[in-house]
Amino acid sequence: MRRGLGAAILALSLSACAPEPEPVKPDLVLDCTRGFEALSAAASAQPGFSLAPKERGEPFHYLNAVDGQISFMVTEPGAPGHPAILMQKVDRSVSPPRIVTTGCPYGDPAGYAQLVAYLDSLAKARGK
Repeated sequence: MRRGLGAAILALSLSACAPEPEPVKPDLVLDCTRGFEALSAAASAQPGFSLAPKERGEPFHYLNAVDGQISFMVTEPGAPGHPAILMQKVDRSVSPPRIVTTGCPYGDPAGYAQLVAYLDSLAKARGK
């Protein structure tokens, strides 16, 4: 019994020295009721995301997860469907994995549909 107790104490003391694992960060939920400005700010503040280099003349910007599993497109004035926020996420529950586009259309529905079609065409071109 003492041997078991000693082993347990040793294991606990060793685990106390181990670094704490990084807590799992939940994905940002696209709650469209939050409004464009609030949701855009929340997407920009997501840990583990970075602003992608902007292509000249594009009326939107991208925020990409470091692990490449999620990206956001945030429209700017002049973009079809502005204001709008779209999210693309890799769905690994299917084989082969595919990219799923969802979003919040705050502006013109036809312009938003153009954005979804554009992002979906990029995903198909990448073979996802």
